[in-house]
This record gives sequence, structure tokens and C-alpha cells, in this order.
Amino acid sequence: MTHAPPSAPLTAALAAAERGWHVFPLRPQDKRPALHGEGVCPGIGDCAGGHRKWEERATIDPDRIRRAWSSLPFNVGIATGPSGLLVVDLDMPKHKTKGSGDTPCGVTTFRALCERAGQAVPATHTVRTASGGAHLYFTVPHGVRLANTAGRLGRLIDTRAWGGYVVAAGSITPTGPYTPVDPTPPIPLPDWLYALLAPRQASRGLMAVPSSSRASRYAAAALRAETASVRDAPQGERNATLLSAARALGRFIAWGDLPRDVVEEALQSAGECAGLSQRQCTATVRSGLNWSIAHNPQRRAA
Repeated sequence: MTHAPPSAPLTAALAAAERGWHVFPLRPQDKRPALHGEGVCPGIGDCAGGHRKWEERATIDPDRIRRAWSSLPFNVGIATGPSGLLVVDLDMPKHKTKGSGDTPCGVTTFRALCERAGQAVPATHTVRTASGGAHLYFTVPHGVRLANTAGRLGRLIDTRAWGGYVVAAGSITPTGPYTPVDPTPPIPLPDWLYALLAPRQASRGLMAVPSSSRASRYAAAALRAETASVRDAPQGERNATLLSAARALGRFIAWGDLPRDVVEEALQSAGECAGLSQRQCTATVRSGLNWSIAHNPQRRAA
């Protein structure tokens, strides 16, 4: 009895899993997850104990991978957080407009960033993307939890870590294939890059709060408690927890007990530590604080 050779996408998924990278199926010739959404979750199988999203369902189990890729030639997604990876995504300008020929691509911007930092461009596992950009793979130490970023390192440079994924080499989209450029194992994330990507620490602001004449001990304790709840929020509840924390703390801004910039910095850091994107944190914090300040009139002077 003969067996058909594995498909290219299955081979790519198994190869990634052999490296210890957690994979999940993407739609054929697409970059979007092929898994069901929460609204249509059947509540069986992986989701028997409650809906599980792509990051939770990503796996390195070869049997599960073979089953998942047995019906369709799914593209391959790598869940970067569970895989212990941070991937720097160097993108290409998406729209060619008049004068856009001078717009640097992500690769050029990243090279300039390395030059300014006095560092060589890291030689690490690299994949050419369908658009002509590049994915640079780095390993992250166990216990270090970095979030996705968009533009923090420069224009057309994003990073994918917890809460993010990348399309694996071997996948194909209408724009083109994802192909390995440097197949060597990823190197550890350089210290200088980690310093640029680490969540902004709120310790400076938090330490300043108790000694501030404008902040009461109660307000300082509330700030610590709310930021802790955001950092520890489970997946699926992180954004709602962040919004609730912002609404709870906004009243202290309205009352003059806490400076707005200290609250924003603390909540932003906690949200990014929990795995939310920088942009999502900023929007949620602003919305929650504005709502709370509008609904909590200032205290009248005695």
C-alpha cells in the first residue's frame, strides 16, 4: 500500500513544529486564520471547556497538525508568543502614489535604525514575505512577555510576539510565496532591540504618586490595583478589563488626585504587558478616561 506524499503546506507546518514553533491553519492562499470565531463556536473538541482562539489552539503536536491539514491546503500561521519568538516584520510601502518612490521600505528603515544604534543588522532566521519585505526571527527568554508593536521601531516596521502571528515559509498568497532567505536558527533578541521593545515601565510614575500632594493614598492604591488587574487579565477579557480600569481611575483625575499622564502611562504599560497592542491600549485608555472624567464632576473646594 502506497501513501501520497505530504502536501507542501503540511510539510511546512511539520517543519515549523519540529523547531518548537506552535502552528495553526490559515485560510488557503490567505493570511487570515481558518479557525472558527467565538460567535459560531460549537463548544466541542478543543473548545469543549470554552472557546479557544488561534493562539491557544496553536500546536506542535504532529498528529494534530496532520489532521488539521488533511482536508485543505491551509497556509501556515506561527503563533509567535507560545513559540518563544519575536518576529520583526519589515514591510514594503503598500500604495504607490506620486512621489512615493522616495518612501523607504521597512528593510531600509531597519538598517538605518541599526546604524544609529551602532549595531550590525542581525544575522538570524529570515523569511522573505509575499510583498517583498522580510521577517526576522528572534528567540525570547522564557518568562519574558513582549507584546506586538506597530511602528515603534520605525515606519513600516512592526513586531509580532504575544497576541500576534506570522505567516510561515512555505505559505502562498495571491501576492506571492513566503520563502526562507536565511534558514539558520533564530538568534536571541539582541539587548539593544529588547530595550526598545520592552513595555514602558510605569514604576517612575507609580513611585511618584504617593509623594505627590495631589494624590491620596487611596488613589495611589487604586492605581496599583487596577493596573495589576489589567496585567493579570485572561485572554478574551483584557480589553474589557483595561476599559473598566480606565473608567475607575478617571474619577481620580477629575478630582485632582492623580495626574492624567501618570494614569495613562501605567495603564498603557499594563495593557501591553497583558498582550494588547500599543494602538489598542492607547484607544481604550483614552476612551475610558474621557468617559469617566465627563461623568465625575470635580470636587468643590472647601
